[in-house]
Amino acid sequence: MMRQFEGELDDLKKQLLSMGKLVETMIHNAIRSILDRNENLRKDVFAHEDEVNRNQVEIDDHCITMIALRQPAAVDLRFITSAMKINSDLERMGDQAVNIAEHNAKSTESVSQPMLEQVTHMSEKVKKMVRDSLDAFVKKDIRLAEAVLASDDEVDSSKDDITRKLTDCMKGNPESISHSLEILLIARNLERIGDHATNIAEDVIYMVKGKDIRHHMYDR
Repeated sequence: MMRQFEGELDDLKKQLLSMGKLVETMIHNAIRSILDRNENLRKDVFAHEDEVNRNQVEIDDHCITMIALRQPAAVDLRFITSAMKINSDLERMGDQAVNIAEHNAKSTESVSQPMLEQVTHMSEKVKKMVRDSLDAFVKKDIRLAEAVLASDDEVDSSKDDITRKLTDCMKGNPESISHSLEILLIARNLERIGDHATNIAEDVIYMVKGKDIRHHMYDR
């Protein structure tokens, strides 16, 4: 019975990793669809939205069934409840990727190259946060989870810097307002994806240490 339960836990981990990889792809394609004005990548993001939603329902059902039938305790229970929260954060990341892809690809037309490079750099930071948060979950790696938490400040700083620069641009050039607002919204969605990756890192720390650090400063 115990060996079967361990197999079920392993299957749950694989389900989450599969969903995480799909969401990572959606984030990457959403950004590239805007920066490269690639309509095929944009369509690919939309095509995967339903798959992410289905995965969320299946994973939640799996978790609820395991809790009901196996009545796990301690570490195993924390693993399953953390998996449910991570599942929710991944689904929301997928929603943010769709939001990014919904922006007009022409939004980059009047934006300076340095600004586009800054958005690209921000997106790379965010994708690394997502990847590292999932790796931390799989490996139960506290240090990697802590690194994700530290990266959140960098992403927030990038978004704030982009906001300041685009605000100045709009003040000096009213014709740029429409395109600048599109880029601002993309940066905001990237920041939110980073917030969800931070949530996952917090869940990893809870899962491993039994310590809930939400809404508190974490000593790192």
